[in-house]
Amino acid sequence: MKAAYYTGDQSFTIREDQPKEPQAGEARVKIAYCGICGTDLHVYHGAMDARVTTNRVVGHECSGIVDALGEGVEGFEVGDQVVIRPLASCGECPACKKGYTHVCQKLKFLGLDTEGAFQQAWTLPANTLHKVPADMRLDFAALIEPTAVACHDVARANIQPGEDVLVIGGGPIGLLVAMVAKQAGGNVVVSEVSEYRLGIAEKLGFKTLNAMKVNVAEEVWKMTGDKGAEVVFEVSATQPGVDTMTEAAAVRGRIVMVGIIGGRKPEVDLFKFFWRELQLLGARVYEAADYEKAIELIVSGAIDCETLITDIQELEDITKAFQALDGNATAMKSLIKCS
Repeated sequence: MKAAYYTGDQSFTIREDQPKEPQAGEARVKIAYCGICGTDLHVYHGAMDARVTTNRVVGHECSGIVDALGEGVEGFEVGDQVVIRPLASCGECPACKKGYTHVCQKLKFLGLDTEGAFQQAWTLPANTLHKVPADMRLDFAALIEPTAVACHDVARANIQPGEDVLVIGGGPIGLLVAMVAKQAGGNVVVSEVSEYRLGIAEKLGFKTLNAMKVNVAEEVWKMTGDKGAEVVFEVSATQPGVDTMTEAAAVRGRIVMVGIIGGRKPEVDLFKFFWRELQLLGARVYEAADYEKAIELIVSGAIDCETLITDIQELEDITKAFQALDGNATAMKSLIKCS
């Protein structure tokens, strides 16, 4: 089988590997499609070499078909269409004992801390699999992982029907958050700096604000009758986005931090938290229930996968796919067809 190894210097090497036989409690999945996410781009740029190394198959936003099962695996059969929730928790730390296994204190992220999905067959713990309908398009199914991220973010926000919602950042995750928030009953506005992404958001039916042309917070207050947004999702991972999130939030508004801000710590207006009794909520990856919700939303058509998928490349062309995606203002979700 073919596997794409990240080998450093913004490149991947295609190698021939032997498929691994699943051991007890494991399954082997023929990978159909795997998406390229922002974290994968960080790997590509060498920012995670200390963690990932320069000799690893990465990738985790994937779909596939069960190819083989190890001893003791129940609930799945060879031929089932599945997606993978790429988390391995220890089960022993205080977080796990409280049931928060997705934020395990020793969490391993499959496809970063272990081998991943940019290969034709992936052997991994069977408890990471979620079954999807047999007639579901597997390119659409590859969007279940990022949709589950959005489902977790929205669940953390506890959106109530009719609440005003601001999503700061209109990339793939931002637009998925917007779509899931809309399904939860929110009146959603998307703020972005890219005209192209603003056009995609409008195509999806959202009101938009161009952060390069208007003061987003002031516009949100006008649009909401001088109230502000009950819920704000900060997805841009920028200082201007952090500034906007506190300015735009209503009294007792909930702010969900989605974007991962690396490097210099952002400045946060804590006075606004005191003055308006704001809440700041962290949101990391997802839980099993978020995956099931994501599957439900994509099957129902509530998530416009056709619009979000802008490019599909073959596994052999993975380096070219990363090069084409890097800094591409018109790309949304790029997939690698693995087998």
